[in-house]
Amino acid sequence: MSTPPPSPFSSAAPSILFVCVKNGGKSQMAAALMEARAAGAVEVHSAGTKPGSAVNALSAEVVAEVGADMSSAVTKPIDAALLARVDRVVVLGEEAVVEPVPGMAGTITTWVTDEPSERGIEGAERMRLVRDDIDRRVRALLTELTADGPAS
Repeated sequence: MSTPPPSPFSSAAPSILFVCVKNGGKSQMAAALMEARAAGAVEVHSAGTKPGSAVNALSAEVVAEVGADMSSAVTKPIDAALLARVDRVVVLGEEAVVEPVPGMAGTITTWVTDEPSERGIEGAERMRLVRDDIDRRVRALLTELTADGPAS
């Protein structure tokens, strides 16, 4: 008798919330990349500290180049109940600040992501470098979240 596979959003799946300021670029990219890489093994969310009105089209375009999908993404604020229950909160960039809430189950980590514009790199080239930096971090986090045994 075989056991059915766990639901992608079962309590056994680790959960993560990616946060940036506007929730239009970096946090959406991280969420889309994690969903693509994790294939249902991780419950993925994204939000913004001060959400903008739309997802960055160039972010969506460069993420699609590597097989991730942001086409149905919408910007949203942080939900306190979600923040309290996820296993991990990853803040992308130093501008967004997430304060812990009472009873919070997970930890907050900040990724100081590559910012090619500081080197004069703009447009699609900039966005691909940002994507690649985030993708590298997402892959490492996925390995950590889904590794057998206790996380170190």
